[in-house]
Amino acid sequence: MRFICINSSGPVQVSGARPRPRLGVLLALVFCLGQQLCFSAEVTTAKGLSWWSLQPVQRPTVPGGDLGKDNPIDRFLSVSRGVQPKPPADRLTLLRRVHLDLTGLSPTPEEQETFLADLSPDAYQKVVDRLLADEQHAVRYARHWLDVLRYADADERMTAAPGIHLWRDWVIRALYEDLPYDQFVQVQLTGRRSNERTQMSATGHRSQREPRPGDVFALGFLSRGAGSDPQELAMNAVDTISSTFLGMTVACAKCHDHMFDPVSQADYYSMKALFDPLVLRKMTLASAADLMAAGKAQAELERQRAPLERERDTLLEPVRSKLYDDRVAMLPPDIQVVIRKQERTRSVEEQKLADDYFPILRIDGDKIDEVLTEDLRKKDRELRRRIDDLTQAIRRTNAPVIPVFHAVEADQDRAREQRYILTSADPSRSETNRPVRPGWPFVRGSIDFREGRVEAFADWLTSPDNPLFARVAVNRLWQWHFGEGLHRQPSDFGHQAGKPTQPELLDWLASELVRSGFSLRHIHRLIVTSATYQRASESEGALKPGSTEAANHQHDPDNRKLWRHPVRRLEAEAVWDSVHRAAGLLDVQVGGPSFEPGERSGASKSTPSAATTTATATKRRRGAYMTRGFSTSREATPDFLRTFDAEDGRDPCPMRTRTVTAPQALFLMNSPEVERAADALAARLRSEAGTDLARAVDLAYRLVLSRPPVAKERERSLTYLENDPQRLSRFAWLLFNLDEFIHVP
Repeated sequence: MRFICINSSGPVQVSGARPRPRLGVLLALVFCLGQQLCFSAEVTTAKGLSWWSLQPVQRPTVPGGDLGKDNPIDRFLSVSRGVQPKPPADRLTLLRRVHLDLTGLSPTPEEQETFLADLSPDAYQKVVDRLLADEQHAVRYARHWLDVLRYADADERMTAAPGIHLWRDWVIRALYEDLPYDQFVQVQLTGRRSNERTQMSATGHRSQREPRPGDVFALGFLSRGAGSDPQELAMNAVDTISSTFLGMTVACAKCHDHMFDPVSQADYYSMKALFDPLVLRKMTLASAADLMAAGKAQAELERQRAPLERERDTLLEPVRSKLYDDRVAMLPPDIQVVIRKQERTRSVEEQKLADDYFPILRIDGDKIDEVLTEDLRKKDRELRRRIDDLTQAIRRTNAPVIPVFHAVEADQDRAREQRYILTSADPSRSETNRPVRPGWPFVRGSIDFREGRVEAFADWLTSPDNPLFARVAVNRLWQWHFGEGLHRQPSDFGHQAGKPTQPELLDWLASELVRSGFSLRHIHRLIVTSATYQRASESEGALKPGSTEAANHQHDPDNRKLWRHPVRRLEAEAVWDSVHRAAGLLDVQVGGPSFEPGERSGASKSTPSAATTTATATKRRRGAYMTRGFSTSREATPDFLRTFDAEDGRDPCPMRTRTVTAPQALFLMNSPEVERAADALAARLRSEAGTDLARAVDLAYRLVLSRPPVAKERERSLTYLENDPQRLSRFAWLLFNLDEFIHVP
C-alpha cells in the first residue's frame, strides 16, 4: 500500500502503513476553514447586518411630483424604463386577464357584454372591486399562500391529516374578510389575534378575550411537514416561518453559523426553542352543550356495561385456567413459567425463578386472541436445528475479518483528523451542551417574554419595524401578478440572492402595506389598476426589424422593466377550473374537504355524453380543493395537478415551475376529464344555440377563450360543423386544446 502526501517541497512517497498527516496539509486546511469561519463571523456582525434587506423600510418619494390620477407604480417604473412601453391591451383581453388573475375563473359571456357596454372611465375599476370582493378571489389566493405554507392532505407515509382542510377553509375566510396580513400570520402562530391575547389591566389583573370561533384551525400551519415528531415539527416550523415570512434561509445554521447571512447557530436554536417542544394533540371541537350531552351518554353507557361485564367474568371464571394452560403449552420446553400468584402459595422452584431471573414474557390469562392447534414445539426444534447448521457453516468458511477492521479503523482516524481541524479553527466547536434562550435572528439585546415566548415572537415578526416582513409579502403579491417578483428569489432575501430590480418600488409598496393597515386587498388593487399591469403582451408574428418592439426586445429581452405584460401559462388548478367552467360543470361552493378527481360532487350520477345537458351533468369542485399529498412515488397528488407542475406540499413552494411540455398537450388531448367536459360543452351549445351553428360557434369562443371568433376562425369553424353537426363535441375538444386557452394574455 502506497500513499502520497503533498507539502511545500513536492510529493513524498511513503510505503507501508497509513501515514500521519503532514503539518503543511493541516495548516492549509486550517487556514482555508479559518477563512470561511471568519467570513461567517463577519456576516453575523455589523457588516452582515448592513445588507439591504435588513435595513429599515424607508418610504421613498414618488417620482414626478404631484400624482394626480397616476398610479405610483407607473411613476417608479417609468424613471428607469428606457424602453417604449406597449399600449394598453384591448378590453376583452384585459377582462380575461384580470378575471383569471384575481379569481382563476374566466369571465362569462354576460360579464363580457356588461363590460363592453360600460363606457364610463371607471368601468375597469368597478370590475376590479367586484372581483376583489368575490369569495372566488379568496379561493385563488389561498391556493397561492398554501403553496408557500406547504399545505397537503397526506404526508410521505401516505398518512391522511384529518381535518386539515379546516385550515385551508380558515385561510380562504381570512382572505375573503381581508384580515390584515399581520393578524393573518399571528393567528397561524398563536391561534389568537393580537387584540385577543392576555393584557394587563389597570388593576393589575390579566384579562383575556375569547378567540374567534374557527381561529384555532389556523394552527394547522404548525402541524404540517414532519409527522408527529416534536423535534422535527419545531425545526420544520423554524425553516418555514423564516423562509415564508422573513425571506431568509436559516436551515444551514442547524449545523454551523450561516456562511453568508447573519444567522448564527445559536440564533437558529434560540428560534427553535420558541417552538420546542411542538406537540400535536387531539382536541374535542364541540360546544358546551354537545360536551354535556356526550358526558351523559357516556355515563349511561357505563351504567349499562357494568352488569354485562360482571356476568362475563362469572361465565369465564371456570375456564380461565384452561385458557392459561393452552397458552403455556405453546412455549418452548426450556422456557419456565411462573404464574402470577401470592408469594406464600408459590413452590420452591417458582420462588427461585422469581428471585433469580427476570421475566421475558408476560401472559394475560383473562383473554385469548386465537388458538393454535399446530405443535409449536416441533417447529421450534426445527428452527433451532437450522440456526445451528447456519452457525457452523459460517465458522467453517473462516473468512478473513482483518481487512474489515482496518477499514473501520481508517474511517475512525479520518474522523479524528477532521475533528482536529475543526476544533483548531474554532475551539467553541468542541463545546457541548451549551444552552440557548428562546429568541430570533437579526436581534441583539434583551427580549420581552411577558406575553409568552411564541406571542412575543409573533409580535416581533409582524411588527412594522421588521425590515423583512412587509418587503417579503408585497414581493410575493407582485410575483403572483407578473410571474416574477421585484426581487427574483421570493423566499431568499439574503446575500446570495442579490438585490431587487426596483428597490425603491419594493420599499414603497412595503411601506404602503403597513400604512394601509396590512391590507393585502389594497396592494392587489394598486397593482392591477396600474398602467403597467394593463399593457398589451407580445405581438403576433415575427418582430419587424427596426420596429419599436424589436428595439425593446434588444434592450430588455427578459422584460425586467415590464414594458409589456408577460404571457403566463395557467396553473394546474386554473386549467382544471377553466375546462369545467366553460362546460358549465364547475361547482364554486366555498369550503369543505378535499376531493379526488374521480369523485363526483353533484346531485346527479349520470354519465355525461353528447346528449346530456348542464342541468343534469355531474359537477366538479374547484381545483383548489383537489386532494394533494406526497410520497416516494408521488401517487398522492392527482395526475392533472402533477402534469401542470402543481406542488405536493412536501416543502414550501415560493414559485411554481411553469413548463410547457409535450406531455401537457397529450394530457389535454387524451384526458377523460377533458373529453367529458367537451361533451358537456357541446350539450350546452345545443341547449342555448339550438340549430344556429353561427351562434354556437360564437358562444363556444366566448365560453372558452372569452372573445368572439375573428372572421377566419368563424368561417373555418362553420365549414367544419356544417359537414357534420355531430362534430360539435370534437369542436369543443379542439378549443380546449388551443394554446391560447391555457395561457393568460
